[in-house]
Amino acid sequence: MAERVIERREAETRRAPKRTPTIGNTPMPRTAAETVLRLAVLLQAGIVPLRAWGHLADDGDPVAIRVAGEVSRGTPLADAIAGCGPGWTDLAAAWSIAADVGAPLAVSLRALAGALRDAAEAADDIRVALAEPAGTAKLMAWLPLVAVGLGAALGFDTLLTLATNPLGIGCLVAGAALIFAAHRWTSTLVRRAGAAPGIPGIGAELFAIALTGGVSLDRARAAVFAATGAPADAETEAVLSLSRRAGVPAAELLRASAALARHRARVDGRVRAAKLSSRLLVPLGVCTLPAFLLLGVAPMLLSVMSTMSLSL
Repeated sequence: MAERVIERREAETRRAPKRTPTIGNTPMPRTAAETVLRLAVLLQAGIVPLRAWGHLADDGDPVAIRVAGEVSRGTPLADAIAGCGPGWTDLAAAWSIAADVGAPLAVSLRALAGALRDAAEAADDIRVALAEPAGTAKLMAWLPLVAVGLGAALGFDTLLTLATNPLGIGCLVAGAALIFAAHRWTSTLVRRAGAAPGIPGIGAELFAIALTGGVSLDRARAAVFAATGAPADAETEAVLSLSRRAGVPAAELLRASAALARHRARVDGRVRAAKLSSRLLVPLGVCTLPAFLLLGVAPMLLSVMSTMSLSL
């Protein structure tokens, strides 16, 4: 009976238009951090995990509906979460680790929700910082085409020159190639300046979840490797070494290291965005301005020269 209810709910979700909660007229999309935090609150209230996902599904969360449907068809819960997309693999790993070592699931999910929120805020900060230089670069990319229209508006036969004159055709081909090169170059610079995928410090965060279960370091390593398929990174190993030398619990040191990694990622992103403004001047000077001369100024000169030769 429960399976039929979940299947019916999934079908209704596919048919219904996608809606998000709103405040006034402003849409509020459901984020991964919000879903994870709601899960943590429900679990802390004593609700079993499957029932907690069911409550979120009843609330219209599309990810929860998908997870509940997959679980009803026999898929393990961690695998069902991981199947929701790249943004949910970290939650699946945390869930699997907590279940493996017996760590408090609600506490682990609260910590992960904080990490997801910090990563989202850092990505938003970087995206806002990149908006101005990227927008300026897109605007400047139209300069060569504006030059063609400007020449025609001033009475020069720029279009005819570019289409029929051999030198004009050469200018057209070279200008188009420079415009294409400037677009690719600018896109590459903007992409490299953007936020890196994933959550900074997630390795340390997952290791901290494993140690919260009270297991040994070797047992925690095995649990993290089983959930992620990758060993601990160098920074996590350095924190663990410090913990052994100082004789202090490693979990809090790991969480502090993860928070510091997210802070560094935010600062590095802002620095990359600030440097992008000057770096975008290179494709502007090497490609865009020469294309402006080839498509705007050169056809006007060729048009004047052809007119003078005809008059002579």
